[in-house]
Amino acid sequence: MSGNKPLKGIKIIDFTHVQAGPACTQLLAWFGADVIKVERPGAGDVTRSQLRDIPDADALYFTMLNSNKRSLTLDTKTPEGKEVLEKLIKKSDVMVENFGPGALDRMGFTWQRIQELNPGMILASVKGFSDGHHYEDLKVYENVAQCAGGAASTTGWWKGENAGPTISAAALGDSNTGMHLAIGILTAIIGRQQTGKGQKVAVSMQDAVLNLCRVKMRDQLRLDKVGYLEEYPQYPHEKFGDVVPRGGNAGGGGQPGWILKCKGWETDPNAYIYFTIQGHAWEPICDALGKPEWKTDPNYTTAKARQPHIMDIFATIENFIKDKTKFEAVDIFRKFDIPCAPVLSMKELLHDKSLRASGSIVEVPHKVRGSYWTVGSPIKFSDLKPEVTASPLLGEHTDEVLAELGYSKDQIGKMHSNKAV
Repeated sequence: MSGNKPLKGIKIIDFTHVQAGPACTQLLAWFGADVIKVERPGAGDVTRSQLRDIPDADALYFTMLNSNKRSLTLDTKTPEGKEVLEKLIKKSDVMVENFGPGALDRMGFTWQRIQELNPGMILASVKGFSDGHHYEDLKVYENVAQCAGGAASTTGWWKGENAGPTISAAALGDSNTGMHLAIGILTAIIGRQQTGKGQKVAVSMQDAVLNLCRVKMRDQLRLDKVGYLEEYPQYPHEKFGDVVPRGGNAGGGGQPGWILKCKGWETDPNAYIYFTIQGHAWEPICDALGKPEWKTDPNYTTAKARQPHIMDIFATIENFIKDKTKFEAVDIFRKFDIPCAPVLSMKELLHDKSLRASGSIVEVPHKVRGSYWTVGSPIKFSDLKPEVTASPLLGEHTDEVLAELGYSKDQIGKMHSNKAV
């Protein structure tokens, strides 16, 4: 990592697994925090073995969510394990967990006990639903959160054989929740600087998804008021019900948009562009398409006038780009400052030179699996360039962490013998 490490000196106990929590702690580790991932001896995070591409090596599922961390194996059911955790709590700033409700309490580490050990401790939790919610005991995963948070109800097609709610491939429930929790942790750290006290911080997966769906909540309120949504493809030819409809590929920001076919779409599943018709770009769109008459045609001069013909307009644009690749089409439209983008596949993004140059895609050496490519920091700074290092092997730093807590070699050896670590 070049430049200053803003979170250097912040020690984080990472009691999380799978994706939401690890995404949160990895972000903080990138920016300099000492993140100690606490794992079960002999097993570790379940994602170490899920979806493996190399036998007996940590899966990419694990490596891409746990870089820059240290791994401590610990059996908190043993007296020695509990003692280690108590010492770690006393010397740490933050504990992040995504256990089921009551799990920490059953371990003997209630919030009251944690505060006794360290009044400045920040306890950050990933939850499925907020405390007191009528579903608070329900186990939540990615797609469950997308449904409970409203995303699935407004995504997908409203008619035809594929009509119905659709899940997004983006981790709206998991990684999105982790990003929200990271903001909460940093806010609590600043708050502790002001008060000297720690506090509990929690983000529910339902709330995190809902926060990303605020424009759809906006549309629900508008629909309740006027009975229709004029920027949706259903307007004006179809009737609206009493809930925000699914809009297919329509834009979600109030501007009509659609996915359009480009050259090669018959064999390339991603030979498409997304095209948005914004009001200020209408005349440039007319110029790009060679349709100057549309500038003065009363059927096209305003957004309201265009909406009844919006699919015909998109069909004209699609016809214009049918002999052009998605990159050629974007290169034409970008000269007119028209909002659009190619539909990029994961493979194209993985090999994108710009993303590699910016550090958004990075190559990381690993002791077992060799070098692998992964996603780097999406946040860019003028005086900080995070260095992404390999995810830890299971228990790789156990002895190191125990020594830092004051344990002797003999004591560490006994804990290994007793399988406490």
